[in-house]
Amino acid sequence: MILRHKAFARAGLIGNPSDGYFGKTISFIIRNFSAEVTLEESDELRIEPNERDHSVFKGISALAKDVKQFGYYGGIRLLKASVKRFYDYCEREKIQLHDRNFTLRYSSNVPPQVGMAGSSAIITACWRSLMEFYGVAIPTHLLPSLVLSVENDELGIPAGLQDRVIQSYEGVVFMDFNRASIEQLGYGIYEPLQPELLPKLYVAYTTKLSEGTEVFHNDIRGRWKRGEREVVSAMYQWANLAQRVRDKLVAGQGHEIGPLLNENFDLRRRLYQISKGNVEMVETARDCGASAKFTGSGGAIVGTYEDDAMFDRLKAALAPQSVEVIRPQILAE
Repeated sequence: MILRHKAFARAGLIGNPSDGYFGKTISFIIRNFSAEVTLEESDELRIEPNERDHSVFKGISALAKDVKQFGYYGGIRLLKASVKRFYDYCEREKIQLHDRNFTLRYSSNVPPQVGMAGSSAIITACWRSLMEFYGVAIPTHLLPSLVLSVENDELGIPAGLQDRVIQSYEGVVFMDFNRASIEQLGYGIYEPLQPELLPKLYVAYTTKLSEGTEVFHNDIRGRWKRGEREVVSAMYQWANLAQRVRDKLVAGQGHEIGPLLNENFDLRRRLYQISKGNVEMVETARDCGASAKFTGSGGAIVGTYEDDAMFDRLKAALAPQSVEVIRPQILAE
């Protein structure tokens, strides 16, 4: 028995980073990039390393380059924590598991550490493989919270539900993470939207500017927990932007959302310390006439554009910054 499951990269269209602060967001899946987990039945339970997990290098510069691109940890810890958390869930729900073993392997072409949710893609794909192998059905609205618990509770990585929701539902989803739902139910209110409602969107990314979410969110979370007015107010404003974009999309006014995306980033720029390279990427896109904001925590942007001529201008203008520009594939072919 060999099982293969994928989970795709994603872009936060609007509202991020309020998803971890009882806010609202809209995200869409990017099928251009994915993580795949293969589960093969075997005599012993094994988790095999990917090239991101190696510890042998040609020299000190090679080690430094590897750490800059992939961080200090590969995917092994994500798979181990996923299997452990899956077992805990089944124990809690009194789900009897068979005693056959398996070997797990993973691969990913999601650009690392640029806010496209590569880590949660690996975890989501792993859960899907385990669910099929053991015949365990988990409702879609519950799966994101379980995937998040792998990073939050097992690995101590601060993160929000947004990435895991869109990777579980796929397509385009409006997410309301209001406090009552999260604290009472453990999940938010998730509304799938028709991808056809979206205007022309581009995604641009580079690995040169990558900064891990674990570093990026720490200070803001501390300030939010202390109740700093500026941070608390910003979370409400981001949630309001997501609601406004949702309403425009449903009303068939998707062509009007560009200024709201810009407002999302401008608010973030006032609140966060953002690297010069990230700011230049946003400003270059806007100079071409497009809107621009982060897809996640820096290193990649998303925005609206008008036509093929503007898309070509984006590619030409961002190329000197080593930035790749793509049209995101949201629907399966």
